[in-house]
Amino acid sequence: MAELNRLLLQGGCPVSNGRQGYQRSLAPVRMAPHRLPYDNARHPDHFGLPTVIINFDLNDLQAFRAVVDKGSFRGAAEAIRISQPALSRRIEKLETALDVKLFERTTRRVSLTMVGRAFLPQVERMLDDLDVALMGISNVASTRMGNVTIACVPSTAYYFMPHVISEFHKLYPKIRLRVLDASAGEVCNAVESGEADFGVSFSGSLADEVEFELLLQERYVLACRRDHPLAQRDSVTWVEAYEHDYITVDKTSGNRFLLDQALRGVRVKKPSICETHHVTTMIGLVEAGLGVAMVPSIAMPAIEHPILVSVPLVEPQVMRNVGLIKRRGRTLPPAALELERLVREMPFRSA
Repeated sequence: MAELNRLLLQGGCPVSNGRQGYQRSLAPVRMAPHRLPYDNARHPDHFGLPTVIINFDLNDLQAFRAVVDKGSFRGAAEAIRISQPALSRRIEKLETALDVKLFERTTRRVSLTMVGRAFLPQVERMLDDLDVALMGISNVASTRMGNVTIACVPSTAYYFMPHVISEFHKLYPKIRLRVLDASAGEVCNAVESGEADFGVSFSGSLADEVEFELLLQERYVLACRRDHPLAQRDSVTWVEAYEHDYITVDKTSGNRFLLDQALRGVRVKKPSICETHHVTTMIGLVEAGLGVAMVPSIAMPAIEHPILVSVPLVEPQVMRNVGLIKRRGRTLPPAALELERLVREMPFRSA
């Protein structure tokens, strides 16, 4: 195992980032002499010294990292857009070239062997170092290919993502972005499982494997039509809001859980006329004239809307913390780091 690390540290094959999907291969790499148990070919160089031929390439290391990231051969094959048999052949080729077993396979799970665990950090470092280097070359960055996945609750997807996606696409037009707009629980699960590189959501009951970094605080407001009796008010209490026909999110929503906790002392005299799963759906129903809704401020249109208006809710003032969520201990691939940087640079409006 130590020799495997030494081989990688002393000049392993240049590689591409497994999550970004470079479709490049390099010729076998001739390296300095090593007496290793997995040497698969030895030839004298022009100085008469033996050299080692390592018969693996970028695609094989790409496959290795994808299996680690996704935890399965099927998920890895989908991530790098090849068939599962082709992925299996790449892993088999890599294991044969190194003469080691990298994965333990059962019908239910795939896990790294001890040698595989030692191999992984060195591969990740080389993949990321090459990716960072290539991203620093503007004409290469504009032509690089791959995938980045971000998970967002719908209200933040509406607010954050149009501008961020536009800027990212200008920089990296051939990188495919996938936005998972889902409930807070589903966003957390996507980040925890590795389906998403990172997420944008609000703090709440997050899994231990997920860490939260605050981006902004926002307040809840009343969403109503401009012709509604409450539209001209400077503020509205929650009790007053609940006296009108109102729409709310269902019990599976993270917003519902947050509001139920914050409004325990508020007496609600009548039930909602409609429940939805997402805040953005509620706003559409408000615009149609079905009633009012209590929503996070960033879910409302950023510019003056011809039909909708928001009024601050008080007694109590309920706040929501919005931020980045990432899997604890995981380093993001360079392309995902670029997307994260653009999210951080958003000109957040005050709540």
